[in-house]
Amino acid sequence: MKGKNIIVGVTGGIAAYKTASLVRELKKRGANVKVVMTPLAKQFITPLTMATLSQNPIMVDFFNPENGEWNSHVSLGIWADAYVIAPATANSIGKMANGIADNLLLTTYLSAKCPVFIAPAMDLDMYAHPAVQKNIALLKERGNFIIDAEEGFLASGLSGKGRMAEPETIAQFIEHYFDQGQDLSGKKVMITAGPTYEKIDPVRFIGNYSSGKMGYALAEECAEKGAEVTLVSGPVALSPKHPNIHRISVESAQEMYEAAVKAAESADIEILCAAVADYTPAQKEDHKIKREKRGAMQLDLVPTQDIAAALGKMKREGQMMIGFALETDNEETNAVGKCERKNLDFIVMNSLNDKNACFQHDTNKITIFDRNGDKHAYDLKPKKEVARDIIDHALSLMNKK
Repeated sequence: MKGKNIIVGVTGGIAAYKTASLVRELKKRGANVKVVMTPLAKQFITPLTMATLSQNPIMVDFFNPENGEWNSHVSLGIWADAYVIAPATANSIGKMANGIADNLLLTTYLSAKCPVFIAPAMDLDMYAHPAVQKNIALLKERGNFIIDAEEGFLASGLSGKGRMAEPETIAQFIEHYFDQGQDLSGKKVMITAGPTYEKIDPVRFIGNYSSGKMGYALAEECAEKGAEVTLVSGPVALSPKHPNIHRISVESAQEMYEAAVKAAESADIEILCAAVADYTPAQKEDHKIKREKRGAMQLDLVPTQDIAAALGKMKREGQMMIGFALETDNEETNAVGKCERKNLDFIVMNSLNDKNACFQHDTNKITIFDRNGDKHAYDLKPKKEVARDIIDHALSLMNKK
């Protein structure tokens, strides 16, 4: 953690008194710390205490009313290597989940390009409330790290789950992230994501239901682990967050093929996660096809370039190649066969028969098949965690070589 820039966000809860110890822990481990407080947080712990421990001025408002000096949430978001919000009250968690930015702490959260660690703290009934649990789950699905509340004696006099994790536990969690976070440092990763659109005419296309969420989660995971990522993306309503991700936007299978082949030349790892169309119209009309002029319509389709097969043939010694197989029947046989045919190191299989997995969902359920026939099954998880499982598996294979 030495030399890391960490923002500590303090919201208005009784557990704010413990954040002083967290700041001290982070400083002891070598981090540079800046503290952002909500106005209500000042009622629980003084800015002077936090300023003394962090060795930096405390930021509460958007500007200093005495001299007009601006506290830029954008600059803070760029400066930070990590943002930890402790304690995170039910109120602030709800606002973060719904994009509400009515104080400096929240605007900094929405501007942050770094990993965000959230340590909830509240009374047990509030913590267990379905609305709060839904907001926490939503923040987790979006890639935030939740440092779960602990059980114990609460300020209300009750005992149960809702205590903020101890400062040392939070500091260890963040330190572990940094220790594990650079396993791909110096590596170049090429990832394909999303669908392709195969034009019929200027307003119609052949496509599929891919949202790109799995591919983007993989890109974020690789970037967080230190890799330089080239993300070849079909049309999706997503944007990469990490500065180490370079997105190349494409539309058709041919465009994705050309971009992927070029990026693969320098890649150490290739992850083929996109749902690429297998066929494209043989003829693409320049003008919108009018229904009343055509009547019954016959559409001739021709095969697209098989990106995985082409890259498998070009694969260099030491280069790792990971594929995906979305199946509906004969799942294991089809996935293993694809792994062998395409010269993959391993293949990630998911099934449309699994509820809340695959297209459009924020969760996925996968099984990994290695080239040597080993099988690794995983439970249904948020795609952020699925991405971590896939990359951890790739790292374990790389370490064996």
